[in-house]
Amino acid sequence: MARKAQSDNMLEKMRNQHVQDKVNDRMETGSFPTVRKKPRKDLNRASNKSRLLSSILIALMCALLGFAYMSQINNTKSTYETMDESELVRLLNESNTQISNLEQRKTQLNSQLNSLKSAANEQEQARKIAKQNEETSGLISGRLPAKGQGVTIRIGRGLTTKVDASIMFNLIEELRNAGAEVIAINNVRVITSTYIQDAEEGLIVDGTTIKPTYTVKAIGNPQELSNAVDIAGGVGAQLQVKYGSNVNVQPSDSIIIDEVREATQNQYAKTVE
Repeated sequence: MARKAQSDNMLEKMRNQHVQDKVNDRMETGSFPTVRKKPRKDLNRASNKSRLLSSILIALMCALLGFAYMSQINNTKSTYETMDESELVRLLNESNTQISNLEQRKTQLNSQLNSLKSAANEQEQARKIAKQNEETSGLISGRLPAKGQGVTIRIGRGLTTKVDASIMFNLIEELRNAGAEVIAINNVRVITSTYIQDAEEGLIVDGTTIKPTYTVKAIGNPQELSNAVDIAGGVGAQLQVKYGSNVNVQPSDSIIIDEVREATQNQYAKTVE
C-alpha cells in the first residue's frame, strides 16, 4: 500500500509540474522576456544593391564623358594632321584675314569713339561759352546782380555850387576808363544807355530822381578805380574845389550791386543767324 501511495504522489506532482510549465510558457503570464523579431535581410540587401548600381552608373558616365572629350581632341588633331600644306596655308590666310578685319573694325570704333568724345567736348565748350556770354550780357545790360572787388564813392552836397549832371557823368566815364565793369548810383543800375540830367533838388538818372548824398558803387580793380577818382586835377579834385563837395573813396574786396534793370527790346537791331 505504501508503494502505491508513493507512486500516486509522484504522478500528481508530475501532472502539477506539467500544468505549471504550460502556464509559464504562455506569453501573457510567463516570466520569459519577449524576443523581438530581427529586421528582414531582404530590405538591407535591396538598399545595398541600389547603391552599388548607382555607383556603377556614375563611374560609367564619367568614363563615357572622358572618352568623348579625348575623342574630340584626337579628331581635331587628326583633322589638322590630315590637311596638306595648301589647306593649312589657306586656313592660316583666312585666320590672318579675320584678324586684319577685326583690327580695322577696332580702328573704326576707336575713331568713332574719339569723334563722339570730341563732339561732346565741343558741346560742353559751346555750353560754357554760351553761359559766359549770357552772364556777360546780363551784367552789361544790368539784368543780373553782381559782386566783386571795387570801390564805394560817397559824394556830399556841394557847398559852393550844386553838384550837376555834367560832373557826375564825368565821374562815370572816368570809372569806366579805369576798368569798372558794373556801376550803380544810389539805387539805379548804370548801363550803356544811362543818361543823367539835372533836377531841382538833385539829379535824374534814367528817369529816377536821386538826391545827395550820392553813393556810387563800382566793381573793378580797387587801386585803379581809386586812382581814377583821386588823381591830381581829376574828377575828385574838381568836386572838392569847384563844388565844395566832400568826396570819400573806400576800396573793398566785396562790393555787391544788386540793383537790376529789365531787359529792353531793340527796335532796330537784330542778331545775325
